Amino acid sequence: MTDFAARAEAATAAMRDVFAETPLTRNDWLSDRFGADVWLKREDLTPVRSYKLRGAFNAMRKMDGGRVACASAGNHAQGVAWMCRHLGVDGVIFMPVTTPGQKIDKTRLFGGDRVEIRLVGDFFDATLAAAKAFCAEAGAQFLSPFDDADVIEGQASVAVEMRTQMSTAPDLIVVPVGGGGLSAGMLAYFRARGTVPEMRYVEPAGGASLTAALAAGQPVTLDRLDSFVDGAAVARVGDRPFDILRHVPPQHVLRLPEDRLCVTIQEMLNTEGIVLEPAGALSVDALRDLGPEIEGRRVVCVTTGGNFDFERLPDVKERALRFAGLKKYYVLRMPQRPGALRDFLEILGPEDDIARFEYLKKSARNFGSVLIGIETRPPGSFAALEGRMDALGIAWRDLTGDPLLGELVI
Repeated sequence: MTDFAARAEAATAAMRDVFAETPLTRNDWLSDRFGADVWLKREDLTPVRSYKLRGAFNAMRKMDGGRVACASAGNHAQGVAWMCRHLGVDGVIFMPVTTPGQKIDKTRLFGGDRVEIRLVGDFFDATLAAAKAFCAEAGAQFLSPFDDADVIEGQASVAVEMRTQMSTAPDLIVVPVGGGGLSAGMLAYFRARGTVPEMRYVEPAGGASLTAALAAGQPVTLDRLDSFVDGAAVARVGDRPFDILRHVPPQHVLRLPEDRLCVTIQEMLNTEGIVLEPAGALSVDALRDLGPEIEGRRVVCVTTGGNFDFERLPDVKERALRFAGLKKYYVLRMPQRPGALRDFLEILGPEDDIARFEYLKKSARNFGSVLIGIETRPPGSFAALEGRMDALGIAWRDLTGDPLLGELVI
């Protein structure tokens, strides 16, 4: 056992004075569905509903005193705030001005009078710059969410607990990747212990920073970032995590579509009563892609967080329906004559439900444009509907898969 393993185990033991280990439980529904022995490491059940508490605890317990500062719009902020109050440390937490009020209120609740929250910048880059500038001016200690040796060591406690909770080692571990602190910590611990289980690393397709780094041989900054999976959508994997992850086989990194992730969030909520944020659902959603690879095997999925703002639920439902092929949006060019709308309504199938209807404008003297949203079952119904529209002579355009038009019109 190397020094890293010993330090990670010491950190885990120290955590027991602060918060309990998270459960590792078998999920019967997922096991039956995928023909595997599926277990969930429930990081969504820490006191701040994410694993970020671990790294914050380990880094802050080693500090020499004085103020600490961080930049975060979510779980890292809450973990630091919780530890500030527990350890009696003063903290300044920088958050973007656009941060939802629920996250700000939760951070303030966890930190109490030990934490000052400053809202700076519309985007995270400006927030991060402000936090670092403050540290330089005020002599505060900056705490990175992932690119910090003590944070990585603290996140390794997930693997330490997992090792003691299972009588038999898992065949495969599925872990989400954002900045890389958790995945690097777990991999480093298993390496230090001399027994590395098979691992799969999961990223959102719109934030695949590890994939980009492995291809380039070094961390690179993504040109574009989809922030929907806010707990894992990171434009650049951390330098320290990448030093640990650089030899991960690229084929072991999965990139998952954000809209499909919404289906998994809904399923886990409706079927299992488990509330997962988008990043927390990544490992479970990955089971769809692993398919035959996991049949008959023991698989552990790390559910990294459950800080889900239920105001996002309509958006999650919308994206899930569109991904599943159960909802589409069309622009129709309708003739401006009596009975034209009735003719269209008569070609709808028994399972077709109009979810939105809006006249946009007259495109010509005798025609007008209509935006219509339709929900249906089964997905194949849309092909039949489009055929009937063609037969009726209705000009139509499917907007569902057009991201630009979708943002502007839908």
